[in-house]
Amino acid sequence: MNDTTPRTMRAITQDVLGGPEVLREAELERPAPGIGQLLVRVHAAGLNPTDTKHRQSGLFLGAPPFVLGWDVSGVVEETGLGVALFRPGDEVFGMLPYPYGAGSHAEYVTGPARAFVRKPSAMSHEEAAAVPLVALTAWQALADVAALRPGQRVLVHAAAGGVGHVAVQIAKSLGAYVIGTASAAKHDFLRGLGADELVDYRTTDYAEAVRDVDVVLDPLGGPESVRSLGTLREGGLLVTLLPIGVPELRAEAERRGVRATGMLVEADHAGMTAVARLIEEGALRVTVAETFPLSEAAKAHASLETGRTTGKLVLTVR
Repeated sequence: MNDTTPRTMRAITQDVLGGPEVLREAELERPAPGIGQLLVRVHAAGLNPTDTKHRQSGLFLGAPPFVLGWDVSGVVEETGLGVALFRPGDEVFGMLPYPYGAGSHAEYVTGPARAFVRKPSAMSHEEAAAVPLVALTAWQALADVAALRPGQRVLVHAAAGGVGHVAVQIAKSLGAYVIGTASAAKHDFLRGLGADELVDYRTTDYAEAVRDVDVVLDPLGGPESVRSLGTLREGGLLVTLLPIGVPELRAEAERRGVRATGMLVEADHAGMTAVARLIEEGALRVTVAETFPLSEAAKAHASLETGRTTGKLVLTVR
């Protein structure tokens, strides 16, 4: 750090757990990259439901203060010892290691170099910041955990949500037949992303209407995970993104002759490379529902918690 380098940065932090009102903008010390790390000047940062859960309960991070945010798109400011993939000035995007690598809701953030890949040139930073966590979640669930194959049938719950609308596209890119649950108002949006069949959960019981699927992607958890087991063919797999209570779910799945597992998303250079390739090929796009300046992070949290967002919310930093 030279004499002209800023020593502080703007960041969104909190001192207590609670509602959106606990979030505040503060001047914090600017981090420095460690061995194998990048310092990224943040241009935009995605917002995900896990951010609101951590703000409310601490979840994996424990007691505040902390800076939230895992999704980031920006420009490499500095590289730490041993970094060979990137140089200062490179435009990158990625997901900080979940859950303990949070901190992208700030002007600068550090993270492992291999948590990032180069940003597709046709994407804005706002678009790129909406991608990593939801796309890695869908890719890891469908391509890695489920080993999805062409011709298989996939049920995606909450298909118009952040993870869901990306999962629809990734499943299609892997050659699957995709069934999604969503309100009727979002069906045209999902058909435009390639969904083959849609179920309006407000008027139709998916547990009765859907049968013989190979894979269920379940971001709902709880009783809906158990109900979803009935949609699977013999030997089929349910992947839940809320892995609390999975031992009981797995036991019920075995009783029914199907399988169930839980997962949390992980930082993944190979996965991000695959996601970037899908974007560059035109096989994947992430819908940005709305952007908010960093200073309005509390407003963005409140908007996300309405549950009516189609796609992603993004904080703009620069």
